Amino acid sequence: MTYSNVTDIVRELARPIVENMGLELVDVEYFREGPNWYLKVYIDKEGGVTLNDCELVNKPLGEKLDEIDPIAQSYIFEVSSPGVERAFKTVRDYEKAIGHTVQIKLYKSIDGCKTVKGVLDAFDEETVTVVTDDNDKKTYPLEVISKINRVILI
Repeated sequence: MTYSNVTDIVRELARPIVENMGLELVDVEYFREGPNWYLKVYIDKEGGVTLNDCELVNKPLGEKLDEIDPIAQSYIFEVSSPGVERAFKTVRDYEKAIGHTVQIKLYKSIDGCKTVKGVLDAFDEETVTVVTDDNDKKTYPLEVISKINRVILI
């Protein structure tokens, strides 16, 4: 079974469990690190998730995974918060970041920069627009962006 098949199956199993608890399913990762395989399910909610939220999802989802048994080898299963400064993966990540400071890493230098910081002003299927500290509006095609994430300023 391929990695994407495992994550697709787990995503389908997790979605109703997570949503019935009033939480958001952010991502599912299945990967090998050293000798161990990991299955990580990331959840979120307005204001952030607690350890209790992770435990509430872990038990029923773990039982469902044991029942369906979609993964042949042994693995370490975790339910976790994706973290505040995680890379954007979904439209919802972009929506929640409008008006907040983001960092954009580019595949190659544009105007002498490979990293841009600014307030996320807009996005669509093809571009991201930020307002930089010097009040310049800059738009970047998604195809030149290697990573974008929210930055928490202290």
